[in-house]
Amino acid sequence: MQTTRPIALLTLFFTLLCNISFGQQQQPVINNISVSDRSTDQDFPIQIQALSSGGTIDEQITGTYQFGLNDETVDLEFTNGIANMPFDKEDTGLFFFTNPTKDLSFKLYHISPADDGLRVKHLPLWLSLLPPLLAIVLALIFKEVLISLFSGIFLGAFIVNGLSISSIPISFLQTIDKYAIGAMLDSGHASIIIFSLMIGGMVAVISRNGGMQGVVNILSRYAKSKRSAQLVTRFLGVAIFFDDYANTLIVGNTMRPVSDRFKISREKLSYLVDSTAAPVASIAFITTWIGAELGYIGDAIAQLGLDDQNAYSMFMGSLEYAYYPIFTLVFMLFIIFLQRDFGAMHTAELKADAEGQHNTVNIDSDELKAMEVKAGIEPKAINAILPIVTVVLMVLVGLVYTGWDADVIYSDQLGFIDKLSTTFGNADSYRALLWASLSGMMVALVMTVGGRLMSIAEAMETTVKGFQSLLIAMLILVTAWSLATITEELHTANFLTSLMVGNVDPFLMPTITFLLAAGVSFSTGSSWSTMAILFPILLPTTYTLCMSEGLDHETSLSVMYNVIAVIMGGSVFGDHCSPISDTTILSSLASGCNHIDHVRTQIPYALTVGLVSILVGG
Repeated sequence: MQTTRPIALLTLFFTLLCNISFGQQQQPVINNISVSDRSTDQDFPIQIQALSSGGTIDEQITGTYQFGLNDETVDLEFTNGIANMPFDKEDTGLFFFTNPTKDLSFKLYHISPADDGLRVKHLPLWLSLLPPLLAIVLALIFKEVLISLFSGIFLGAFIVNGLSISSIPISFLQTIDKYAIGAMLDSGHASIIIFSLMIGGMVAVISRNGGMQGVVNILSRYAKSKRSAQLVTRFLGVAIFFDDYANTLIVGNTMRPVSDRFKISREKLSYLVDSTAAPVASIAFITTWIGAELGYIGDAIAQLGLDDQNAYSMFMGSLEYAYYPIFTLVFMLFIIFLQRDFGAMHTAELKADAEGQHNTVNIDSDELKAMEVKAGIEPKAINAILPIVTVVLMVLVGLVYTGWDADVIYSDQLGFIDKLSTTFGNADSYRALLWASLSGMMVALVMTVGGRLMSIAEAMETTVKGFQSLLIAMLILVTAWSLATITEELHTANFLTSLMVGNVDPFLMPTITFLLAAGVSFSTGSSWSTMAILFPILLPTTYTLCMSEGLDHETSLSVMYNVIAVIMGGSVFGDHCSPISDTTILSSLASGCNHIDHVRTQIPYALTVGLVSILVGG
């Protein structure tokens, strides 16, 4: 569909609907739109009527007036309160009209062919909230993320197509051929999918070839007391930073005998495992999470037209506000060093210390077996360390290479940190991540096959299993991107901004966002689905709200950085408290702890850190 002059016509129409009286310095408000009886095979003139406050055509309105239509600015010529424009019957679809002279004055219309010319339907902007709300509600009811996101996309496509009953079949089909395919055809999105899959394949290989077990074996030697055993567990959780699933399964499974030896309760082990996995993965700059996070941030940048920013620099800028993940890691150190527990955890620790390990469950799962070292292989840390170091170094090399600017590098006015941040800000982070993940996976495969630890067939089978472990996550990403496209087309962020301007202090957005993210994550049990739903809506809303309230660009970006961080932090917080969370379940499983006891003992700790995060962040 072309957004040319026909759009102008509808733009004007929208403004009239805003009901603004026309004066010397005011533009007419589009209150009505009608289709003329005059038509040809291709042209359907649309008549725009500028109405007075009494509802009649204001014949005093004559002249040219400027309006916004979708992404364009158009001029409409009025004569005695009426403007006419030709409209190609093929140039139909969704049209968003704005009045440049009045902030947040906009309306949405759907125009489609009809037997007698054109069908024009006004779409109230509150409809734009229904797709994400439906996704949230269904996720809460059925605890199933994919079908919930798909339903939101279907409803959104139905609204985009003008709420016509006859459009239901095509709306259903467009969920795949328009929105899902469109999401995957985006080069940034495709980069994220490939990067995540390669990291997943590398993790599987270095787990099966004994590399991760070798790292664990080295560190476990330093566990000589109850305190040191807990410190080693926490350090391992931080060291295995690149994937939360691998983190929980490897650390819990390998440190369980060590923690039992020093009479550390299974509840405490589960807490240490669970509370290092997602917090580290959510803020580390090379993880299976970073691709999704950069994708959401990058989409928001494109929507807002922030040409001076890129996704990686905004992610790095948000880390100073990542209170919950950072405070969780610090809080664990206090608990370990001071040897002070409270609540149900204190009771569990006293019982384990007095009676030995009491809270055990049988462990038998495909997830744990997939992480086991292949029989007959001697675990060696180098098999994991070298691929991981390769990934880290290649990311840095890729960022410097793609962001290189000789004027910046050799500038006498900039310090080292300024040069580095500017270079990273100018870099193509997607290319850097792709190069790094490919290099790391290839190093892992070469070491595995070259060292005769596995045959080529076995190594590739393991790699594919690593891909498969991320299938659900990738499906969530694609459906989330599709839903984000829907909310962008329906201008959900514009509508939310219009509701908040004058009613919500922009500096309260981080607190509101944290609570919302925590609630959704707790109810759905998924950090990823929470980020998928909230990122596309709240990032554009936050920045637009800040600018509408008169904040300057830099201040608005700071608030946006904060919101990025609290979406991630709130998602992890809710995930920690949720009994249906996948990482919470895996932590219980890998640690051999009763699941409900793990949740019951962890919640007081998570709530403590969450409250501190809100107080500091607010």
